[in-house]
Amino acid sequence: MAEEEQKTTGTMPSEPPPASYEPLKDVPEPVEKKSVVEEKVEDSKALTLVEKAPDPAPEKTSGGSLDRDVALARVETEKRLSFIKAWEESEKTKAENKAQKKLSAVLAWENSQKASFEAKLRKIEEQLEKKKAEYGEQMKNKVAATHRQAEEKRAMVEARKGEEILRAEEMGAKYRATNQTPKSGLGCFGC
Repeated sequence: MAEEEQKTTGTMPSEPPPASYEPLKDVPEPVEKKSVVEEKVEDSKALTLVEKAPDPAPEKTSGGSLDRDVALARVETEKRLSFIKAWEESEKTKAENKAQKKLSAVLAWENSQKASFEAKLRKIEEQLEKKKAEYGEQMKNKVAATHRQAEEKRAMVEARKGEEILRAEEMGAKYRATNQTPKSGLGCFGC
């Protein structure tokens, strides 16, 4: 800073300062600075006062421009550190926001996948219920057809039984009328 001032004023460092310039001799001691620090406490922001350790007292020199240069250098350093801290906080916030955005995208993807799978499952269940109903109907039809065929077979058996009984009665009446004995059916009993 001192070099910049020397360049702008055009004076050489070996020359004494102009007569209107008075060096600052009574520069006050730096006072303890209290800075405000934000700390996260359970997702809420709370402010905590942190006392900064006092800087070591600058060396007293006879030249006022040196004190001013030291003070300006200190201010410049604090400004730079403050800028670095702000940048760091900004980067952290960006990283958190980016991560939160990606997490919400993952959650949205997961929810859409779940919904898709649940819809497919419901569709398959509906198809299975439909097939079950169709198969149930087919089985009922087969049972009914089997019952119908069984009734037909029973009727045929009953009809044949009736015919055979009727034929046996007719043959028995014929044999009685002719006084003959049947040739088959009794085996050796007639010998």
